[in-house]
Amino acid sequence: MKKEHILIIRFSALGDVAMAVPVVYSLAHQYPDVRITVLSREYARPFFEDLAPNVGFMEADLKREYHGIKGLNALFRRLAAKQFTAVADLHNVLRSEFLRMRFNLGPYKVAHINKHRKGRRLLTSVNNKQLIQQPTSFQKYADVLEELGYPIELDFHSIFPEGGGDLSLLPQDTQLSHLDAQLNIGIAPFAAHVGKVYPPHLMQQVIEQLTVKYPEARIFLFGRGKREEELFPQWCNQYKACVYVSNILESIKQELVLMSHLDVMLSMDSANMHLASLVATPVVSIWGATHPYAGFMGWNQGSENAIQIPLDCRPCSIYGQKSCRRGDYACMNRIAPETIVERIGQILSLKPHV
Repeated sequence: MKKEHILIIRFSALGDVAMAVPVVYSLAHQYPDVRITVLSREYARPFFEDLAPNVGFMEADLKREYHGIKGLNALFRRLAAKQFTAVADLHNVLRSEFLRMRFNLGPYKVAHINKHRKGRRLLTSVNNKQLIQQPTSFQKYADVLEELGYPIELDFHSIFPEGGGDLSLLPQDTQLSHLDAQLNIGIAPFAAHVGKVYPPHLMQQVIEQLTVKYPEARIFLFGRGKREEELFPQWCNQYKACVYVSNILESIKQELVLMSHLDVMLSMDSANMHLASLVATPVVSIWGATHPYAGFMGWNQGSENAIQIPLDCRPCSIYGQKSCRRGDYACMNRIAPETIVERIGQILSLKPHV
């Protein structure tokens, strides 16, 4: 009898791939005799490679090696050789639909994610908006597995053992020494779209207030991009507590280790919220154009730590890419820095060394 072997497809984006981790973990531990292979982009390898003994990872470069129809056919032949018995498409885009079509022609059980587009449209509608919690990505992923005959109970905690990731994997830099003996605050101030970014001048006020309230704290700035390159050196020069993480760490794996030793992470509705969630670090998240009701809150993060203000126009977008109809991004500009610092303080007050 052929051994059960599930292919799980989720190519991007980073946050959505990260949200598959609790689901894959639960599947692996509740079905230890089933082989699981996750197909994704190369950057996702650290999420899955040590997740469980029966979980494997395959990377696919869709821009070069497997580009276009010819490339996808080559990818399918590579996948078919693995003799999967079931295929779970957690992405449901053109590329994964093509692979699904090929698998549907053979002896495979195939299922794909329901994106609940109608509920999302009502959530972001200009008129007759319905603020109703949509199924989370975790639940939608789990529903795909149930359709394939693998119902699961989500029971994930962290990709690392109790106590966090191995600090010996980090450079032995003085800025990263004694992490467990100090107060560590992470800040990831940017996101892909302006509607999801707290204004930098207000974020700077948050940093200033934190350095005054917690003079012994280190503030680790996460993110890689042009905006980070412009602002982070300025903030690090102005506030000696700040550390520009990507100047020290080279990989997502190292960043996950560092995040696991943070006392709290401050993030937008962005990938870093999900990365911190994977290592069981509490996250204070800021929501503007988007809304937790769309189903993208970080794993095990409490709604009380989602900072947002009520506006009739919110949410205006599921992913935050739409321009502001008001023109002033009030959803972000009206959030006071003091509100954020207070919420961070409430989390830190639960820490024994604060």
